[in-house]
Amino acid sequence: MLTSRKKKSVIKEHGEHETDTGSAAVQIGLLSKSIEELTSHLKKHPKDNHSRRGLLQMVGKRRRLLVYLEKHDNKGYNTVVKKLGLKSR
Repeated sequence: MLTSRKKKSVIKEHGEHETDTGSAAVQIGLLSKSIEELTSHLKKHPKDNHSRRGLLQMVGKRRRLLVYLEKHDNKGYNTVVKKLGLKSR
């Protein structure tokens, strides 16, 4: 679970302005941070299947948002992929 301090730092890094929480780039950044934290949790607790399902749902949502961003804002897509170190399609 992300704290409000972590969320604010991700929004500041990826958002166009301070209150920008709905843009695809910010959502992808927040999901990536949550995925990182949940991955570290699952390394400690490998039998936590409920959290694993949530992780898979987050990965799928991030993938869909990346496809949307690539289709509508290719320049923004490239910057988000480089900042987060994700594989591009």
